[in-house]
Parts: sequence; structure tokens; C-alpha cells
Amino acid sequence: MSLVLGIDSGGTKTLAALADASGEVVAVLRCPGLDPSSQPRWRELLRDLVSRLPRQEEISAAVFGLSAFGEIAAYTEEQLRLARELVRVEPIVENDVRIAFDGAFAGASGGGVLVLAGTGSMAWASLNGPGDPHVRVGGWGEAFGDEGSAFWIGRESLRAVSRELDGRSAGSDFSSAFLARLGVAPSELAAWCYGAENRRAEFARLAMITSDLAEAGDPVALRLMAEAADELAETLLTAWRLAAGEAPLTWSFAGGVMRSSLIREKIQDRVGCAPVAGRLPPIGGALFRAAVHAGWNVTPQWVERVDASLRNFPAYADPSSKETRK
Repeated sequence: MSLVLGIDSGGTKTLAALADASGEVVAVLRCPGLDPSSQPRWRELLRDLVSRLPRQEEISAAVFGLSAFGEIAAYTEEQLRLARELVRVEPIVENDVRIAFDGAFAGASGGGVLVLAGTGSMAWASLNGPGDPHVRVGGWGEAFGDEGSAFWIGRESLRAVSRELDGRSAGSDFSSAFLARLGVAPSELAAWCYGAENRRAEFARLAMITSDLAEAGDPVALRLMAEAADELAETLLTAWRLAAGEAPLTWSFAGGVMRSSLIREKIQDRVGCAPVAGRLPPIGGALFRAAVHAGWNVTPQWVERVDASLRNFPAYADPSSKETRK
């Protein structure tokens, strides 16, 4: 039996999956994120992930969606070299946001724009026809970009906390509530921040605290989430304008930040239309591209079966689960 391999890796987590020609997913594995700029063990982790895959001799096509691919030449060359080393077929290696786009629209005519806001942020847009350009906006990293991402929300939240602790901004309940959720005293905050082994991932996790406080009505948290939504909407609209001109907007989303109804509603208000549900999650996008590359008959039914069968695997949704297979 022939299988296709898909790998989707962002700043926080990596998923690998195998699917057959019927759309049945037969294995899902998980490991930490493989961003070369923030994960020094990314090579070791990717090697270990692929080594744990079952039925490797049956893989007929492989697609790797990797964070930072196509952004920094040295990283890109090494990612491509390692992917070629790890599988027996010639792999397709793409940026993880392109893979998320492929999942969201899964070959749909007319395409759209995918805004991804996870640890980092980026928008990817295309009309998705033969010869249509693909446009990416954002994704410049935490040093001077990734606006609206989980990292960005976490960093801006820490900035708001520090201003309150210093007395540089009006006192509110935000800093005390935030630090209580984090489990860190004011005197311990600097040590926590600068002692984090993977600061990018740790800051990104702070976005959930701010999101929860916003849901509870905290005005500072609400402001931070609204600012994140504005940044993401601007990124989305710019990508669509560059890819499609005046064509009617179609957009979808991926990434943990976009689970926030506050974020989605603010973006919808700004862009003037509701998002469409993604046909497949990002890992499904990698499987979709691999299946097309393998020459399979990729029907809507195949897409639906991949989406449904992915959900049967604990490793797909549960961070504590490393591996499941049939």
C-alpha cells in the first residue's frame, strides 16, 4: 500500500502524519516545534520524529512544512538537506504557512487568504489557479515583526505588567491578575523572562492568560487583544490586495491565537466579511500537497476523510501524547 507523509512544524509544536489513498490517516506523531531560530535541538528532534514513523518503505511522497523555511538562506538550505536525508523520496519542503494555506483551501478555485497567528504570524494569499502568484505578508520574527501573534501578545502583556509595576501607567488589576495566573511574584518576573530555555515559546504561552483575562472583561487585556486583531487584519488585507487586487475577499485562519472569538470577531469587523472554515488543518494541508504530488485522485471525499480521521488520534490535539498509530 502507498502512503503519503505530511509534516507541519510551527514555533510550538510539530505534527507528522501518514495517510493512504483512501484518505485514511494511519499514524500521527508529535514533537516540539522546530523553529531553527529558537530551538537549538531542531535537527535532533526532526530526525527522531521521522525515525518513529511506521511503514516508511510505503511512503511515495512527502511534504515538510517548516517554520522559517524560505526566510533565512542558511536555515533553508539545512532544512532542505535534512529533509532529503530523512526520507527515501524527493520531498517537497515549504514554509509552514504555505502548508496551512494549502489545508485551508485544499485546491479550491478562487483561493483566498490564510491568516496564521500562532507563536508567530503571517498571511498567505493566492487566487490558487495555475500560474497565480502566492503572496506572503508578515512573518518577520519576534525581533521586529510577528504582530498579533501569541509571542507578540505575550510580550505586549509583559510590557503592560512592567509599566504597572513601575507606576508608569495607571494602576489596574491586570498586573496582579496576570502574575497570579503565571504563578510568579513581581520580584521574580525578570528571572522568569530571561531564564526561559525557549523564550519565544514561553512568551507565546502567555497569550492564553491575556485571552482568558480579556474574556473575563479586563480592560487592559481587551485592549491588547483588540490591538492584536488590528495587526492581523492589516496583514490579511495587505496580502489579499497584493495577490488579488479588487477581487472579493475570502479568508480563513489557523493557529492558536485564532481560537479566540474576540480576535476573530474584531478581524471580521475590520475586513467586512466572515471567515470561511478551513477544509483541512495545517497538517492536513501537508498531506493534501503530498497526495497531489503522488498523483492520487484527490477528491472532496478524500479531503473530508482526512479531516475526520485526523481527529481520531490523541496526538493530533493532545500535547501530552507523542504518538498514535493504527
